[in-house]
Amino acid sequence: MRALPLIAVLLAGCAQTATPVSVEVPAVVATAETDPVDTNADAADDPAIWRNAVDPSKSLVIGTDKKAGIHVYSLAGKRLSFTPAARLNNVDLRDRGGRVIAAASDRADVATAHVSLFTLDTAAARLVPLGRFPVGAGEAYGMCLWTRASDHALFGFIVLKDGRIDQVAIDLSGASPKVTTVRSMKLGTQSEGCVVDDRTGQLYVAEEDVGLWRFDADPSATVTATPIAKVDGKTLVADAEGLALAPAGKSGGYLVVSSQGDNAYTLYRLPAATYAGRFRIGGGSIDGTSDTDGIDLMLGNFGLAYPGGLLVAQDGDNAPATQNFKYVSWDEVRKALRLR
Repeated sequence: MRALPLIAVLLAGCAQTATPVSVEVPAVVATAETDPVDTNADAADDPAIWRNAVDPSKSLVIGTDKKAGIHVYSLAGKRLSFTPAARLNNVDLRDRGGRVIAAASDRADVATAHVSLFTLDTAAARLVPLGRFPVGAGEAYGMCLWTRASDHALFGFIVLKDGRIDQVAIDLSGASPKVTTVRSMKLGTQSEGCVVDDRTGQLYVAEEDVGLWRFDADPSATVTATPIAKVDGKTLVADAEGLALAPAGKSGGYLVVSSQGDNAYTLYRLPAATYAGRFRIGGGSIDGTSDTDGIDLMLGNFGLAYPGGLLVAQDGDNAPATQNFKYVSWDEVRKALRLR
């Protein structure tokens, strides 16, 4: 799809990546970390969290190894299972009335984007493959899910490496899933991270060297993007990568972004997406994070270590071991930034 004129005009003033500026930000200590992935170099990428409402201590974390497959971890960080799958990048989860569905962007075929679907067997702590489904031409990169409030229909957004965003309808009513592309949107340059606010139907996407954008997630809506934050080298440093939400009320809370270029995380207060602060992960007995790709955040009680919510962040440098994921208490983030 051709880039929209409005986007083209806005991007023209944002195309140059700002030079990073050193800014002091508070550090939040990681409470736990996962077992390292099995492959070397740039491998671990994106996490997703499933909260066990009955027994929070048995909640699970999903994490991709984009060279080998997808892991399921305990809250202690222990790897409970591994499902081989070549070139999975980003992953997201939705609970469909007790059936937990995971969707991952599949880069195994760089000419044709695919989405891979799984059922999360929460009792066995393992992912059961449901199939790979073609989306459109191009290399799949980002992935996020949306449950439409009006009818509980499930949709996915696959962010392609060139900035195109394909929206798919995911039908799980039959014996086999059906995945149908329903519309496409376009940003100007390389993009990846995305998240959808199920409350408001707003899709947030990170264009890595430019900034953050918002779309209406409904397939009948306009494909025009609204810019909400620029990469400025100070509050947000390229690459802007993973996105996560901390919802509050009908439309409030925070959007959290991985500011990869300076190993930090930036918060924006919703619904207006105004800048709310920044933090880093580090300073404890567990090493901190750097070069973070994917993040996920879920509020609620996860036990004594995470009474108000759990944030999971990929660690791009876990030397001397391979990459892994770090766990952080959302309450500690709120305290460090004095959030309401």
